[in-house]
Amino acid sequence: MKDLLERGSGRLERDQGYMAVFLCGRCGHVREVSSEYIGRSVDCPRCRESGSIHDTVTFLNRVIGEYRAQRTELRELRAQLVPGEGEAAVEQPVPDGPPLSDIDIHDTDALADPRQFAPVLAWFEQRRIEFEINHRAMDTTGFFDEVAVRLGDGYETLKPVVNQLKFAQRKGFGAARLALSASSEDEFAALTSFCRELHQYSFVAKYFYQKDEKIAWLTLQTAPEIVRFFNGEWLEWYVFIKLLAFFRERRVPVACLRNPVITFPNEDVHELDVFMLVDNRIPLCVECKTGEFRHDIEKYSRLIRKLKLEKSQFLVCATGLDEKQIQGFNSMYAVTFANENNFLEHVQRVVT
Repeated sequence: MKDLLERGSGRLERDQGYMAVFLCGRCGHVREVSSEYIGRSVDCPRCRESGSIHDTVTFLNRVIGEYRAQRTELRELRAQLVPGEGEAAVEQPVPDGPPLSDIDIHDTDALADPRQFAPVLAWFEQRRIEFEINHRAMDTTGFFDEVAVRLGDGYETLKPVVNQLKFAQRKGFGAARLALSASSEDEFAALTSFCRELHQYSFVAKYFYQKDEKIAWLTLQTAPEIVRFFNGEWLEWYVFIKLLAFFRERRVPVACLRNPVITFPNEDVHELDVFMLVDNRIPLCVECKTGEFRHDIEKYSRLIRKLKLEKSQFLVCATGLDEKQIQGFNSMYAVTFANENNFLEHVQRVVT
């Protein structure tokens, strides 16, 4: 058993029946090992503290049991402070966040300040909803918001760029090819300008225009953040920033979160794209879809019920929906549908 966990090329690494786990009680180091070593004690390769090897299923069941016991204890403690399900909940006043007029929404980390989204957290807490905050999703000191606004405002013209980048990413190509020979003069100017901007902000590694063939070549940027951006996160950024600008222009106070993970009392977990509390009293939840969304409609219908929102307060913003589709979907389902061009018109009706 000497140096059992350090033999990277030995039988331990070659065995395909990995069904045991080593967890160091001192430094927390975790390592999956072969099931033949269950019950043995070995020295941790990181801190040299002696520890035991456990059956994975037994170990996970114990961890899950302890986790559930702690969650139950937490809910019981919160129940002492929050009215039970059979009692009338009393809405408590929520603290004001900083006014948007004091924030440059395109270049700030102030949106990730807890004081900004405190009203939203208070709204969740009053409903016994747990939450995890993604602070990076609200930091606009990078260029995600600028590129998203450029793309969203000109989506009908610029979507070939995104489509080609997504295609190249999906196929594992190193570069995307954009044919411009059929583009009008205005389309050509917009597309090439956007490509240059993508290179300027490092959303692509290289940009080259092949003049004789009228082909633009974009060398992919493989950073995970960029891949996720073109796969749909750009629309989340677009909706987030456009809503902030909308409310700032109208001097309406708003607290906001992007990509919070919420957990309901029954342990259902959901990640929300954009959630705002307008004027400290009107909740607004926006889910953003750049691809197929129809399989998610039932999930959204359950989510709006669990959040206890009105239909007008839960918006699915899906690119490419035409007016006829929007009208039909809105008459059929419990949530509200809009596209990248008219979602602000709906918001205007909600808050007035």
